[in-house]
Amino acid sequence: MKKKILGGMMLFMVSTFALAQQHFSTPDQATDALAKAISEQNEGEMKNLLGEDWRNFLPPEGVDPEAVDRFLRDWKVNHSTVVAGDIAHLVVGDSNWQLPIPVVKGESGWQFDMHKAADEILTREIGRNELAAIEALHAYVDAQQSYYALNQTYAQKIISSEGKKDGLYWPVSPGEAPSPLGPAFSPQVPGTGYHGYRFRILPDKNNGFAMIAWPVSYGQTGVMSFVINQDDNVYQANLGDETQQKAEATTAYHPDKNWQRVTP
Repeated sequence: MKKKILGGMMLFMVSTFALAQQHFSTPDQATDALAKAISEQNEGEMKNLLGEDWRNFLPPEGVDPEAVDRFLRDWKVNHSTVVAGDIAHLVVGDSNWQLPIPVVKGESGWQFDMHKAADEILTREIGRNELAAIEALHAYVDAQQSYYALNQTYAQKIISSEGKKDGLYWPVSPGEAPSPLGPAFSPQVPGTGYHGYRFRILPDKNNGFAMIAWPVSYGQTGVMSFVINQDDNVYQANLGDETQQKAEATTAYHPDKNWQRVTP
């Protein structure tokens, strides 16, 4: 009976050890191991290095394959591990891009800390979403101008009614000319938005056209809200925890002193 209990304890200890993150004598050893795991797409080794739940800290859509390719290319160009006390960061490429996951020193050695990386990953994701929203607003201006060239009026909706071309986007058959706006503004899953943002056309007192964009989830998919009109100038404001209510209550394009122009 004692042998069975001892055997069970040993199995538990082995399993627990297998799930523990790997430690290294130096931060360089840790970053080298991570780069190797990424290049080999070794899921098991990624779990050993970053922890079983490492994917839970990434954006919902996961890691961008193009970003992975850029990282590996930059790694080959140049890489180094910058140490500041008990924290180290991997930087790669000529522009010294910094991996958001730090390597921290503990009693057992150096290991990656996904919890410390969470805020930085979120901050970078928000930044990418906000830039995508700004680019989308500029695309909206171009689309309205194209729509006006065809119809001598501006569109009052983003998505056309079924079977019609009364909005900026409509599905086309092979060989047909594309609609002024692409399908990205029409998400397959309602409410998901585009890169974490929702968009709505606003009336403009100058009889032109305008649009407002705000984050689907304030503080998670974005922070700033944006407006644009036919002049193609983007203004931004932090509407706070009531972002959704304030954005939905906005009935016309009229940025006040709380809105600051986004410089190109």
